[in-house]
Amino acid sequence: MTDPDPFRVIFVCTGNICRSPMAEVVLRALSVQNGLGARVVSRSAGTGDWHVGERADVRTLDALSRRGLDGATHRARQFSAASFSENDLIVALDRTHERILRAWARSDDDDGKVTLLRAFDPHASSMDVPDPYYAGPAMFDSVLGMIETATRGLFAQLEPAVRASHRRLA
Repeated sequence: MTDPDPFRVIFVCTGNICRSPMAEVVLRALSVQNGLGARVVSRSAGTGDWHVGERADVRTLDALSRRGLDGATHRARQFSAASFSENDLIVALDRTHERILRAWARSDDDDGKVTLLRAFDPHASSMDVPDPYYAGPAMFDSVLGMIETATRGLFAQLEPAVRASHRRLA
């Protein structure tokens, strides 16, 4: 028997250089640490195109590095219509992104894939992960902490289903 397709998650923010790359790297690291690196694909994209091809913001890379995470290979990309079919779960970093993604959805299936990252944090005071772009390094660290907490909650929900699908074929 062959392994099932991996579960594909894409995180979406504005320019794909701050918040969504953080979430992408955090989910990838959690998946690898828990033996599911080949079973969960973590990606990210932006709603806008002005940073396409650029590396993550240096403050994003520094915040990740301080946590022992590496975002050096990230290159910004824009979310596209194809992103709906290429991913199983589409995770918006704030309600503005969620509204944009739902407006772009072409079907109920597309719309049903969209969720907010902080919905996976039962203690979140807001559903929005604030944009640290116009702030200093401390804000990037704070935002990364929010993303780590919510992404752990997301992973906790995904892990049993991903493991079960893998075991059924073993």
